[in-house]
Amino acid sequence: MNIENVILKALEYGDGVVKLAPVWVPRSFLSPGKRLKLASEDIYALGVERGGIDERWLASTTKADNPGAPEDEGLSYIVIDEGSRINRVLLKDAIDLLGERFLGKDVIRKHGGWVVLAKFFDNSCPIPLHLHQMEEHACRVNKLPKPEAYYFPPQLNIVEGRFPYTFFGLEPGTTREDIKKCLERWHMGDNGILYFSKAYKLKPGTGWIVPAGTLHAPGTLVTYEVQKASDVFAMYQSMLEDRPVPWNLLIKDVPKEHHRDLDYIVDMINWKENLDHEFKKNHYIEPIPAMNPEEFKEMGYEEKWIIYGLDDFSAKELIVYPRRSVKIHDRAAYGLIVIQGHGRIGKFRVEAPTIIRYGELTNDEFFVTVEAAKDGVEIVNESSSESLVILKHFGPGNPEAPKILKRN
Repeated sequence: MNIENVILKALEYGDGVVKLAPVWVPRSFLSPGKRLKLASEDIYALGVERGGIDERWLASTTKADNPGAPEDEGLSYIVIDEGSRINRVLLKDAIDLLGERFLGKDVIRKHGGWVVLAKFFDNSCPIPLHLHQMEEHACRVNKLPKPEAYYFPPQLNIVEGRFPYTFFGLEPGTTREDIKKCLERWHMGDNGILYFSKAYKLKPGTGWIVPAGTLHAPGTLVTYEVQKASDVFAMYQSMLEDRPVPWNLLIKDVPKEHHRDLDYIVDMINWKENLDHEFKKNHYIEPIPAMNPEEFKEMGYEEKWIIYGLDDFSAKELIVYPRRSVKIHDRAAYGLIVIQGHGRIGKFRVEAPTIIRYGELTNDEFFVTVEAAKDGVEIVNESSSESLVILKHFGPGNPEAPKILKRN
């Protein structure tokens, strides 16, 4: 099979839009919330030793950094339906071969590829307090830093779970010595690090920005996360619901010579961000309209920026009203996921699935190339009563993305 010809054929068929297969990722140290529409009997499809599936990665060219994972875990496949057979090509390979067709010359020259990752994660209990390394520390283990941002889709959060709160940052006045003392008692039970943090109630339909180096312990809302394309992290909490968190999850992305160096580990914390006296004001996000809401209503849809204020990535929510057909223009390539309703996107029939079996294909996830985005993608809502709701995520430098947060 000539991969380049297959990719070109897919681009031609979809007029620059390609269909993607679902990507399921387990986490051995977390507990699935079972709200990602994966069939309950498939939650442990990869085996209990690998952990339950609690994440779905979207338009991914990033390999999941999981012990024992196959080489393609976390990577999205383009699906090409040729009638009698279905071909699959890694989105990463497609962009490596034809990056300018997918992302544009300027993006390839500046960034080298698709350097953003989106995902859904869903857990029945909070994630331990952790951070994602800043550039200085990520580079020392040959990885990228990982700023990220969250949005909590109302469609996926009818049930909020038992702890819809997230700890963010550190209480002003917390010192390096305070955190070092927590790390010193790692093997003595709960190291008490949450006493130095603050929990915020999570609100569906809103979100948060989490810069690299910021400590956070996400709660039990289903989360649409957009981040820089990296799977780097360090856990700082030693116990979660009476279960020990292994030390190796703290030092997973720490150079070997610093595995017991508490000063190095504490320095991975972005102290300026974590001690921000106005943390919520500077990190909480509420959606803002992409243009005048009254103009949207006349055209049959509405579109909001749900993640913005960062150079590395951004995201929108698109709502197409029942029985309406619209043409949507953007100035950058994007990945998309349908979370409510059914209809068409370009030549493809789309629908938000109810239940997905592991290994099955769906009609809810696509990638839109830069030229297709600029030319405009026709989207049709074929329902007479229900809105068609789509989440779209963009890589760095989208010229239309707002640069500052909305202040309350």
